[in-house]
Amino acid sequence: MKINKLVLLITVLAFMVSCNSGDRGQVVGVKGKRWNPEKPYGMTLIPGGAFIMGKSDDDLAGIQDAPTKTATVRAFYMDETEITNSEYRQFVEDVRNNIIRQNLAEMADLEGKTQGNGDIGEFAYIDADTVNLNPYQKYMLNTYGNEQRQLNTEIDLYFDTDEFPDELYSEVIDNMYLPLEESYNGQRTWDVSQFVYTYQTMDLKAAAKDPSLKRSDVMEQKEVMVYPDTTVWIRDFAYSYNEPMHNDYFWHDAYGDYPVVGVSWEQAKAFCQWRTLYHNKYQKARKRQPVNIYRLPNEAEWEYAARGGLQGATFPWGNNYTLNDRGCFMANFKPLRGDYAADQALYTVEADAYEPNDFNLYNMAGNVSEWVNGSYSTSSYEFMSSINPSVNDENNQRKVVRGGSWKDVAYYLQVSSRDYEYADSARSYIGFRTVQDYMGTEVTKNAKNK
Repeated sequence: MKINKLVLLITVLAFMVSCNSGDRGQVVGVKGKRWNPEKPYGMTLIPGGAFIMGKSDDDLAGIQDAPTKTATVRAFYMDETEITNSEYRQFVEDVRNNIIRQNLAEMADLEGKTQGNGDIGEFAYIDADTVNLNPYQKYMLNTYGNEQRQLNTEIDLYFDTDEFPDELYSEVIDNMYLPLEESYNGQRTWDVSQFVYTYQTMDLKAAAKDPSLKRSDVMEQKEVMVYPDTTVWIRDFAYSYNEPMHNDYFWHDAYGDYPVVGVSWEQAKAFCQWRTLYHNKYQKARKRQPVNIYRLPNEAEWEYAARGGLQGATFPWGNNYTLNDRGCFMANFKPLRGDYAADQALYTVEADAYEPNDFNLYNMAGNVSEWVNGSYSTSSYEFMSSINPSVNDENNQRKVVRGGSWKDVAYYLQVSSRDYEYADSARSYIGFRTVQDYMGTEVTKNAKNK
């Protein structure tokens, strides 16, 4: 009798545990954090779909590098405008400030300075006081050393010399500038060669091809100088007076909403990595799901987006003409045998100038050419996949640029025209915009109605 009561008690307890779990003994899946698709700021959703990629009419230049091909791309978000000077400056300043904080923390550590005295010690590593660390923090510090020590980002940096807290702080900031003897007209300039962004990449294709590889075998650490090459305005055009653009274009607020130029393909890739980490830092602080990576679009995505859902169009606005019905040019380029002013612009214009295409994307033709994540080969279209096609040979340093620019003739403004530049080169007429993969219920542009 006692055994039967014991069995009954165990059965009741098991039933209660099963009820308390909420799944009634059924496989309901692991419940993660709540998530909903969120449109990134300044981006628009490009619905996935199929389109005819390549030249839809005669290839007047005879390059024959873009034969027609049916391609299908998945849904993604894309920047409505090219990345502006203001947006890229945020990247540059964040890299600079993190380097300064690192240097201040190391100086404070070297001099034995700690927080609470109003001097450089306020910028010491957060875990400088090893007494109050939790067990995990102690283990990580003892095992991995300073690499695991956190910078103090809660306190603002001082850039006004009247606010510098002590001489050690002054020394750190002074070392970030060019030497005093290189001052020009009494103005000291940042040593931008120190503005180096370090990040990691992973070659997933190599890992997929060879399962024997460890993660460390396909990971690579990259270091990229992030400041744009402002000398491109002079170097790109011999016997031309472009010094004002060299002096002011990137840093002056007058050009804040203009597209950034003078950035290489490698710098554009570094910006994408930084933007991903910057966004996910915010997400993590609020215990939200991480966002998908920001990246450069591949060729198919760029062309599909530039067409704005129009099949067979020559330009993003849908016809074969560069003028609208009022006789105004539809983009910023080199019209009328070199009359740069005819389209109301001599160089670049604001990133949201002219009318957007049907996907609400601005300047997909003209203004600045745009880096894409693809290597240039005249035969790319012949061997690329028909679904999410992407050809990027790491050994081929000729990277594709699309869309044409303020200094190009109309041919390069066509949505199907291809051009290239070397990955480590920067030009006064090449910028970029980013994309982010869409997660959630699939959105398609040309799905059949049921």
